[in-house]
Amino acid sequence: MTSWLTNREHRLARLWSNEQLRTVASLFDGDIVNVSAWDDRDKEGGCYRDYFSNAAGYSYTNYGGYRGFQGRPNEYALDLTGEVSQNLKRRFDVAFNHTTLEHIFDVRKAFANLCELSRDIVIVVVPFAQVQHESDDWKDYWRFTPTCLRKLYQENGLTVVYEAQSPHKHAAVYLLSIGSRSPDRWAARLPAWRPLHKCGAWIGFRWSSRIYDGLQRRLRSAAAVK
Repeated sequence: MTSWLTNREHRLARLWSNEQLRTVASLFDGDIVNVSAWDDRDKEGGCYRDYFSNAAGYSYTNYGGYRGFQGRPNEYALDLTGEVSQNLKRRFDVAFNHTTLEHIFDVRKAFANLCELSRDIVIVVVPFAQVQHESDDWKDYWRFTPTCLRKLYQENGLTVVYEAQSPHKHAAVYLLSIGSRSPDRWAARLPAWRPLHKCGAWIGFRWSSRIYDGLQRRLRSAAAVK
Protein backbone atom coordinates (compact mmCIF):
# COMPACT_ATOMS: atom_id res chain seq x y z
CA MET A 1 0.00 0.00 0.00
CA THR A 2 1.34 3.42 -0.92
CA SER A 3 1.91 5.70 2.06
CA TRP A 4 0.17 9.05 2.33
CA LEU A 5 3.65 10.43 3.06
CA THR A 6 4.53 9.81 -0.60
CA ASN A 7 4.65 12.96 -2.71
CA ARG A 8 1.22 12.68 -4.30
CA GLU A 9 1.68 15.59 -6.70
CA HIS A 10 4.06 13.70 -9.00
CA ARG A 11 5.43 10.58 -7.35
CA LEU A 12 2.39 8.29 -7.20
CA ALA A 13 1.73 8.52 -10.93
CA ARG A 14 5.38 7.72 -11.70
CA LEU A 15 5.36 4.69 -9.39
CA TRP A 16 2.14 3.49 -11.03
CA SER A 17 3.47 3.88 -14.58
CA ASN A 18 6.68 2.07 -13.66
CA GLU A 19 4.69 -0.84 -12.26
CA GLN A 20 2.58 -0.97 -15.41
CA LEU A 21 5.73 -1.00 -17.53
CA ARG A 22 7.26 -3.79 -15.46
CA THR A 23 4.13 -5.83 -16.20
CA VAL A 24 4.19 -5.39 -19.99
CA ALA A 25 7.77 -4.57 -21.03
CA SER A 26 9.10 -8.12 -20.85
CA LEU A 27 6.45 -9.21 -23.39
CA PHE A 28 8.28 -7.30 -26.12
CA ASP A 29 11.43 -8.43 -27.89
CA GLY A 30 13.50 -7.13 -30.78
CA ASP A 31 15.02 -3.65 -30.87
CA ILE A 32 13.68 -1.18 -28.31
CA VAL A 33 14.20 2.59 -28.26
CA ASN A 34 13.48 4.94 -25.38
CA VAL A 35 12.66 8.24 -27.08
CA SER A 36 13.70 11.47 -25.35
CA ALA A 37 15.16 9.19 -22.69
CA TRP A 38 17.70 11.52 -21.04
CA ASP A 39 19.78 8.88 -19.14
CA ASP A 40 16.99 6.26 -19.04
CA ARG A 41 16.43 6.52 -15.28
CA ASP A 42 13.07 5.34 -13.92
CA LYS A 43 13.31 7.66 -10.87
CA GLU A 44 13.24 4.65 -8.55
CA GLY A 45 16.96 3.97 -8.74
CA GLY A 46 16.72 1.76 -11.84
CA CYS A 47 16.74 2.09 -15.62
CA TYR A 48 14.00 1.37 -18.12
CA ARG A 49 16.29 -0.80 -20.21
CA ASP A 50 16.09 -3.40 -17.43
CA TYR A 51 12.31 -3.54 -17.77
CA PHE A 52 12.65 -4.81 -21.36
CA SER A 53 14.37 -8.01 -20.34
CA ASN A 54 13.79 -9.76 -23.69
CA ALA A 55 15.11 -6.96 -25.88
CA ALA A 56 17.63 -7.92 -28.55
CA GLY A 57 18.92 -4.35 -28.52
CA TYR A 58 18.18 -1.17 -26.53
CA SER A 59 18.77 2.38 -27.75
CA TYR A 60 17.99 5.96 -26.74
CA THR A 61 17.18 9.22 -28.49
CA ASN A 62 17.68 12.73 -27.16
CA TYR A 63 17.69 16.28 -28.45
CA GLY A 64 19.67 19.36 -27.41
CA GLY A 65 19.27 21.50 -24.30
CA TYR A 66 18.44 20.48 -20.77
CA ARG A 67 18.77 16.72 -20.26
CA GLY A 68 19.56 16.43 -23.95
CA PHE A 69 21.91 14.49 -26.21
CA GLN A 70 24.96 13.11 -24.42
CA GLY A 71 26.74 11.04 -27.09
CA ARG A 72 26.47 7.73 -25.26
CA PRO A 73 26.64 4.34 -26.99
CA ASN A 74 23.38 3.45 -28.76
CA GLU A 75 22.16 7.05 -28.45
CA TYR A 76 20.71 8.88 -31.46
CA ALA A 77 20.09 12.59 -31.90
CA LEU A 78 16.40 13.18 -32.65
CA ASP A 79 14.20 16.27 -32.73
CA LEU A 80 10.63 15.01 -32.39
CA THR A 81 9.36 18.09 -34.24
CA GLY A 82 11.79 17.62 -37.14
CA GLU A 83 12.15 14.87 -39.71
CA VAL A 84 13.14 11.33 -38.86
CA SER A 85 16.31 10.36 -40.70
CA GLN A 86 16.13 7.44 -43.11
CA ASN A 87 18.37 5.27 -40.93
CA LEU A 88 15.86 5.56 -38.05
CA LYS A 89 12.60 5.02 -39.95
CA ARG A 90 11.08 1.71 -38.81
CA ARG A 91 14.45 0.94 -37.24
CA PHE A 92 12.94 -0.42 -34.00
CA ASP A 93 10.31 -2.95 -32.97
CA VAL A 94 9.18 -0.87 -30.00
CA ALA A 95 9.30 2.90 -29.49
CA PHE A 96 8.75 3.95 -25.86
CA ASN A 97 8.23 7.47 -24.55
CA HIS A 98 7.53 8.59 -20.98
CA THR A 99 5.98 12.01 -20.21
CA THR A 100 7.56 14.03 -23.01
CA LEU A 101 4.66 14.79 -25.34
CA GLU A 102 3.06 17.35 -23.01
CA HIS A 103 6.20 19.49 -23.45
CA ILE A 104 6.09 19.59 -27.27
CA PHE A 105 3.78 22.16 -28.85
CA ASP A 106 3.58 20.38 -32.23
CA VAL A 107 2.35 17.23 -30.56
CA ARG A 108 0.83 15.62 -33.69
CA LYS A 109 4.18 15.83 -35.47
CA ALA A 110 5.95 14.43 -32.42
CA PHE A 111 3.53 11.51 -32.16
CA ALA A 112 3.85 10.80 -35.88
CA ASN A 113 7.63 10.68 -35.47
CA LEU A 114 7.32 8.26 -32.57
CA CYS A 115 5.28 5.98 -34.80
CA GLU A 116 7.72 6.45 -37.68
CA LEU A 117 10.49 4.95 -35.55
CA SER A 118 8.66 1.68 -34.93
CA ARG A 119 7.90 -1.37 -37.04
CA ASP A 120 5.12 -2.36 -34.66
CA ILE A 121 4.71 -1.13 -31.07
CA VAL A 122 4.52 2.39 -29.63
CA ILE A 123 4.21 2.81 -25.85
CA VAL A 124 3.46 6.23 -24.36
CA VAL A 125 2.94 7.53 -20.84
CA VAL A 126 1.26 10.94 -20.74
CA PRO A 127 -0.51 13.08 -18.13
CA PHE A 128 -4.29 13.24 -18.08
CA ALA A 129 -4.26 15.61 -15.09
CA GLN A 130 -1.18 17.14 -13.48
CA VAL A 131 0.04 20.41 -12.02
CA GLN A 132 1.61 22.65 -14.66
CA HIS A 133 5.37 22.18 -14.64
CA GLU A 134 7.90 24.00 -16.79
CA SER A 135 11.17 25.90 -16.75
CA ASP A 136 13.22 28.25 -18.93
CA ASP A 137 14.33 25.22 -20.99
CA TRP A 138 11.01 23.42 -21.50
CA LYS A 139 7.33 24.40 -21.34
CA ASP A 140 4.15 22.52 -20.50
CA TYR A 141 1.45 22.59 -23.20
CA TRP A 142 -0.88 19.57 -23.17
CA ARG A 143 -2.98 17.06 -21.23
CA PHE A 144 -4.33 13.95 -22.99
CA THR A 145 -7.47 11.81 -22.99
CA PRO A 146 -7.75 8.20 -24.15
CA THR A 147 -9.85 9.42 -27.09
CA CYS A 148 -7.03 11.73 -28.14
CA LEU A 149 -4.44 8.95 -27.96
CA ARG A 150 -6.61 6.54 -29.94
CA LYS A 151 -6.99 9.17 -32.67
CA LEU A 152 -3.25 9.87 -32.74
CA TYR A 153 -2.52 6.16 -33.14
CA GLN A 154 -5.20 5.84 -35.82
CA GLU A 155 -3.76 8.76 -37.80
CA ASN A 156 -0.47 6.86 -37.98
CA GLY A 157 -1.78 3.40 -38.84
CA LEU A 158 -1.73 1.89 -35.35
CA THR A 159 -4.48 0.49 -33.12
CA VAL A 160 -4.62 0.69 -29.33
CA VAL A 161 -4.02 -2.77 -27.83
CA TYR A 162 -3.73 -1.74 -24.17
CA GLU A 163 -4.56 1.33 -22.07
CA ALA A 164 -4.77 2.14 -18.37
CA GLN A 165 -5.01 5.13 -16.04
CA SER A 166 -3.40 5.69 -12.65
CA PRO A 167 -6.03 5.31 -9.90
CA HIS A 168 -4.88 7.66 -7.15
CA LYS A 169 -7.09 10.48 -5.92
CA HIS A 170 -5.57 13.84 -4.96
CA ALA A 171 -2.61 13.09 -7.21
CA ALA A 172 -1.48 13.44 -10.82
CA VAL A 173 -3.25 11.09 -13.25
CA TYR A 174 -1.14 9.37 -15.92
CA LEU A 175 -2.31 7.33 -18.88
CA LEU A 176 -0.31 4.45 -20.31
CA SER A 177 -1.26 3.49 -23.86
CA ILE A 178 0.14 0.90 -26.26
CA GLY A 179 -0.52 0.94 -30.00
CA SER A 180 0.38 -1.67 -32.60
CA ARG A 181 0.55 -2.03 -36.37
CA SER A 182 -0.41 -5.70 -35.88
CA PRO A 183 -3.11 -5.66 -33.18
CA ASP A 184 -4.22 -9.27 -33.72
CA ARG A 185 -0.75 -10.42 -32.74
CA TRP A 186 -1.16 -8.96 -29.24
CA ALA A 187 -4.80 -9.78 -28.46
CA ALA A 188 -3.98 -12.75 -26.21
CA ARG A 189 -0.51 -11.68 -25.04
CA LEU A 190 -1.17 -8.45 -23.15
CA PRO A 191 -2.94 -8.26 -19.76
CA ALA A 192 -6.73 -8.08 -19.76
CA TRP A 193 -7.94 -4.48 -20.15
CA ARG A 194 -10.98 -2.41 -20.96
CA PRO A 195 -11.17 0.81 -22.98
CA LEU A 196 -11.01 3.82 -20.70
CA HIS A 197 -14.07 6.03 -20.36
CA LYS A 198 -14.57 9.07 -18.15
CA CYS A 199 -11.02 9.19 -16.86
CA GLY A 200 -10.51 10.96 -13.56
CA ALA A 201 -14.18 10.49 -12.67
CA TRP A 202 -13.34 11.27 -9.05
CA ILE A 203 -12.11 14.79 -9.86
CA GLY A 204 -14.42 17.24 -8.09
CA PHE A 205 -16.60 14.39 -6.79
CA ARG A 206 -18.21 14.83 -3.37
CA TRP A 207 -20.76 12.53 -1.79
CA SER A 208 -22.65 15.56 -0.45
CA SER A 209 -23.17 16.81 -4.01
CA ARG A 210 -24.32 13.36 -5.17
CA ILE A 211 -26.84 13.14 -2.30
CA TYR A 212 -28.09 16.69 -2.97
CA ASP A 213 -28.56 15.95 -6.69
CA GLY A 214 -30.46 12.76 -5.86
CA LEU A 215 -32.80 14.61 -3.50
CA GLN A 216 -33.45 17.26 -6.12
CA ARG A 217 -34.39 14.62 -8.70
CA ARG A 218 -36.81 12.99 -6.26
CA LEU A 219 -38.44 16.33 -5.44
CA ARG A 220 -38.87 17.12 -9.12
CA SER A 221 -40.38 13.68 -9.74
CA ALA A 222 -42.79 14.11 -6.82
CA ALA A 223 -43.83 17.55 -8.06
CA ALA A 224 -44.46 16.17 -11.55
CA VAL A 225 -46.75 13.44 -10.14
CA LYS A 226 -48.83 16.03 -8.30
